[in-house]
Amino acid sequence: MEIGITTFVENTPDPGTGKMLPPHERMRNLMEEIELADQVGLDVFSIGEHHRPDFIVSSPAVVLAAAAVKTKNIKLSSAVTVLSSDDPVRVFQDFAHVDLLSEGRAEIIAGRGSFIESFPLFGYDLQDYNTLFSEKLDLLLKLNKSEKVTWSGKHRAAIDNLGVYPRPYQKELPIWVAVGGTPESVVRAASYGLPMALAIIGGNPERFVPFTDLYKKAYQQTGHDTIKLQLGINSHGYLADDSQKAADEFYGPYAYVMGKIGQERGWSGMTREQYDLMRSPEGSLLVGSPQQVIDKILWEYELFGNTRFLLHISVGTLPHAQVMHAIELLGTVVAPAVRKAIVDK
Repeated sequence: MEIGITTFVENTPDPGTGKMLPPHERMRNLMEEIELADQVGLDVFSIGEHHRPDFIVSSPAVVLAAAAVKTKNIKLSSAVTVLSSDDPVRVFQDFAHVDLLSEGRAEIIAGRGSFIESFPLFGYDLQDYNTLFSEKLDLLLKLNKSEKVTWSGKHRAAIDNLGVYPRPYQKELPIWVAVGGTPESVVRAASYGLPMALAIIGGNPERFVPFTDLYKKAYQQTGHDTIKLQLGINSHGYLADDSQKAADEFYGPYAYVMGKIGQERGWSGMTREQYDLMRSPEGSLLVGSPQQVIDKILWEYELFGNTRFLLHISVGTLPHAQVMHAIELLGTVVAPAVRKAIVDK
């Protein structure tokens, strides 16, 4: 199993002091986090795209290009690229640059996006939410397959036998599809034979088993080789030396962000009781000691048979030293134990 990290590069107030980091300092911290993830042997580091003040990266490829020259082995991915409101040609070109700089470590996780700020920003109609993604994914896949492309659609100007450059270091860029839990998205990823990344950020993970079962079934029924099937699980979480320390350190920043997003979407705020329930052995949060996180990753592996697990550590801004220690524990303690347990099964 590949094990790694996702981040939205949040920049939110410290719940205790109300202070925020200057954006350039938050970005410098991010570079150190990626370098450490590479050094401790994690497999993937992925960065989300947002267009709002509390998440500071709007162009993951730019940041990943900077990380490419600071790292040696780790895969560098978006999480997600909001393909519906972007131009697939530019997305492909940007990540081809990352791939060249990293000598073949770039990948794209494409999604429709759970935040909608990019749609009015770039002049797209939310009524086209689904058709935009389907059409642009089709174009992105064609660009990835062939140097010269002929293509036409509804939402973008046609391309008539034109070359798209540069080409990536790899023969093709790995392209994943991110899914939040709709059957249509699951079937779309399977029908293309693409890897699927499933985000589990609430509730009981067991309720997502029908989605992964549907993906595997549709993948096989559409004629794809199941040996090549890749399934990723992304979850919120955090590690410290002991369970109580992890729980206490993570709660404030996590509750702040989830409460703020909840207000925007009509949800109630996050209470400590709800948070502790989510930390329980069958909850969605992986917050605790290294052994607790190991146990929950392996439990989810039993549920889903996933080939990748990505931990979203920084939901709200944590002190940099705490994030670095969590990354170190994930890479040096959790990842080796999980890999060994899976091999030994």
